[in-house]
Amino acid sequence: MTMVPARCQGPPCAMLPLALLLLLGCSVALCLGQNDTEPIVLEGKCLVVCDSNPSSDGGVTSSLGISVRSAGAKVAFSAVRGTNHEPSEMSNTSMTIYFDQVLVNIGNHFDLKASVFQAPRRGIYSFSFHVVKVYNRQTIQVNLMQNDYPVISAFAGDQDVTREAASNGVLLMVERDDRVSLKLERGTLMGGWKYSTFSGFLVFPV
Repeated sequence: MTMVPARCQGPPCAMLPLALLLLLGCSVALCLGQNDTEPIVLEGKCLVVCDSNPSSDGGVTSSLGISVRSAGAKVAFSAVRGTNHEPSEMSNTSMTIYFDQVLVNIGNHFDLKASVFQAPRRGIYSFSFHVVKVYNRQTIQVNLMQNDYPVISAFAGDQDVTREAASNGVLLMVERDDRVSLKLERGTLMGGWKYSTFSGFLVFPV
């Protein structure tokens, strides 16, 4: 088994336990970091961080202060509305905007049936949406919801076009298990919202 060295400033190099390396499917030789965190991407399927003050972010942390994170922790989703038919699940109570097709769902953290994304870990996430109203002269307001709280809004109210979109995007600090969705705050989508999209991805964990 080949050992891959990683250089950083600090005390003499230490080794992660062999059992932990085998569990993660890679082998590394590390040294303890000081105040600066230096990520090292190896050829194997893990990310090693030398950090004297590791935070709890879902990674495996040894007693030496070394965090090992799986490279499989990539998170991204993109959903689209493929039909104009308003689903019966959209009630006057929740007004959640539902989607019926998933284009990307890396990590499987977007629940298509509920049309809700649930964060698998704490981090900075990017979200964007594009909600199209079709043959509808009403003004609509769409909110991006983090748990039960609106974060950003978008409006569409031109009465002289057959299709118009309410669009917006944002970077958010999201905690583990936070839920992010779209809510129709004002107006109706009686004509449907075909071609609407809702997307997001993990920029980096914190």
